[in-house]
Formats: sequence, structure tokens, C-alpha cells
Amino acid sequence: MYDVIVVGARCAGAPTAMLMARAGYRVLLLEKARFPQDKLSSHYLHQPGVALLGRWGLLERIRATDCPPIDRISYETAGVRLEGSLLPHDGHSTTYGPRRFVLDPILAGAAVEAGAEFREGCTVTGLVHEGDRVAGVRIKTADGVEFAERARLVVGADGMRSAVARLAGAPTIVENPPMTCTYYSYWEGLPAHFELYERPGRWVGAGPTNNGCTLVMAYFPQAEFSQVRTDAQSAYLEAIRTTAPGLSERMSSARQVERLYGTGEQLNFIRQASGPGWALVGDAAHHKDSIAARGITDAFVQAQMLADHIGQDLHDPTALAAAGRRYAAGLKERFLEFYRSTLNVAELQVPEERISFLKTISANQRLVDRYFATLSGVCTIDEFYNEELMEALAEA
Repeated sequence: MYDVIVVGARCAGAPTAMLMARAGYRVLLLEKARFPQDKLSSHYLHQPGVALLGRWGLLERIRATDCPPIDRISYETAGVRLEGSLLPHDGHSTTYGPRRFVLDPILAGAAVEAGAEFREGCTVTGLVHEGDRVAGVRIKTADGVEFAERARLVVGADGMRSAVARLAGAPTIVENPPMTCTYYSYWEGLPAHFELYERPGRWVGAGPTNNGCTLVMAYFPQAEFSQVRTDAQSAYLEAIRTTAPGLSERMSSARQVERLYGTGEQLNFIRQASGPGWALVGDAAHHKDSIAARGITDAFVQAQMLADHIGQDLHDPTALAAAGRRYAAGLKERFLEFYRSTLNVAELQVPEERISFLKTISANQRLVDRYFATLSGVCTIDEFYNEELMEALAEA
């Protein structure tokens, strides 16, 4: 019998397994895929995510993969350009955008080093119950072998369409319809920092990643998905040309080195993140539009939250249940503001009030840097609206 079974070994599950194993628990980490394997992703790690990699002793491993550091961010819309530095979180101001076939094996490897048992090619087909409590999982291997494993806690880190969440009956407590679809590819010979561009109905993001490449993403309203997908490459290039003409010009002398990837299935929800014998982390607990590139960072934060709440209480059923309730309540409290602000961006509207606001802060570099810090989670909205900002708005 295991103390913890974690289902899903990517950026939520692997850190959860690592932290639980480091706490002295017997951990089984299951993954349907076989690593290394790529995954749809915006790649970007905000400063809080980088800080956690540093805390876990894994940041140097990311740096060693030739993933370039990012220390600048810019945003352009409606004739306004903001450019700034990245404010530090726990001493970390440099960010990164590693490919998932690089990042995920590093995280899973750290879980194994901590003592977790890692099995790839395993699909969870059911849950084991003791009364109304989840007590393990039913597994099918790639070879068709079926068996069960038991644990005091089953953690679903198996993504937006989590089998653990479905099988445990995790209720959805906040939900909104899909708002954008996105297509992206990788370009060689395209220097970039973390670049964001917006016009009504379109959003473009770019950032450097591994192998000397730059990721360039284009976002469209979800209502246009059926049309965009008929000729996604043309729609992608046209969106960049009309939304980020300077970037488009630089791309004309670069080379697209991979096919176009995309999705029209960006669900938006927050689920109840714990119950009797189970918990959810990462996209299984909380998924929102990728336009804010917060998925990996949020997964890291949730893994650390769950481990901190459980602490040494795993073997005490009453204390474990209380820890799960605290974790679920804390997750909703911490991420609801990010969820709502992300969906505001995903509306792909540029109201005059926002343009006026951006023009006002553009003259004050401290305010610009703090504005970007709210996007990364370094600064809360309440902290951003300080006396200096209120004075600037009053004078505008």
C-alpha cells in the first residue's frame, strides 16, 4: 500500500510526487504517456514558478538545457506600447519558457530521485473505494495488464479532462464557456523577449524557448474556430501581420521549423479540489484560457500548497480530511482573481477605458513594471492600486 498515488506526471503531478516523497511518504507516480513527449503548452514560467524551481533545487537543471533567460516584457495595443523589466519574486526576476519534452522529464526525474516510484504507460480506469472514501486506483498498462493499487490519498494531476476528477465526482464550482482558440509554431532565427500584442479580436504572444527557437502564438475568438481551422496557417500568419506588424516583419527573415499546433478546446472552470481520499492539482483542479500563460506556474503553486497543507498529517484521517478542505478553500481563494482576470483578457476586447489607463501609466516606468507584475502574480491588483497609481490617474 502506498501513502500517495499521483495520477499524471507532468508539471502538476511530478512536483506533487516529489514533495510528498521528500516528506517521507511512499509515493507511486503514474503517467499515461512515455517521456520525453511534447504537449500543447505556452511554456512560459512566471517569476513565482521560477522561484519554486529554485526552492526545489531544479532551476539549474532548466538553465542547463540551453533554455534562454527572459528579463524583459512588452505589450502593444491601440498605439500604446509598454515595455518593462520583470519584478522579482523571492529574489527571482528572470523567467524561462522551456519546451515540455524538456521540462516534464526533469520534474519526473526529481520525483524519482526523491524516492517516488514512477510507472509510465499506465492509464487509470477506475478508483478503489472503501465506503465513500477513495482508497486507490485501477490501472491498465500499455500491454493490457489490469490491476489495482491502494493508497491513503489519490491525487489527480491528469489534466483538464481528469479521470480522477470524473471518477471521484468532483463538482465544478465555477465554470465559463470557452472564449478563445489558439494556434502556434516555432521559429528559428527570431530573437524575442516575452512579447504580447493585442487588437480587437486578436492576441499574439512570442517568447524564446529551447533549441534556439521562438514560440509564436496567435489567439482568435472561439466563435471563429470552425472558420480558422479550415486554413489555420493563413489565419495564423494574417493575425500576426495585422496585430504585431513589427514581429511579422522579423518573422519574414526567420524560418518556421515545426508544423502548426492548435486547439479549440480551452475549457474554463474551477473544480472542488479535494474530497474523501482524493485531491486535484493543476489543470485537473483549475483550468483557464492559456492566453495568460499561467498554467505551469499555477500547477507548481498548487503542488506546493497541497504538500504544505498535508505536512505530516497523511496518516491521521481526521487531520488529512481537514488539510484537504483547507487546500480546496485556499485554491479557490488564491486563483479566482487570476481566473477572472484571464477571462477578461480572453474576451479579446480593447475598451477605450483600458487604452486611456495604459496611456496614463506608460509615462511612469515604476507603474509599468508593477502592471506587468500583476500579470505574473508578483503583485496583487490591490497592491497595484497604490497611492502613486491613484495620483497618476487623478492627474490624467
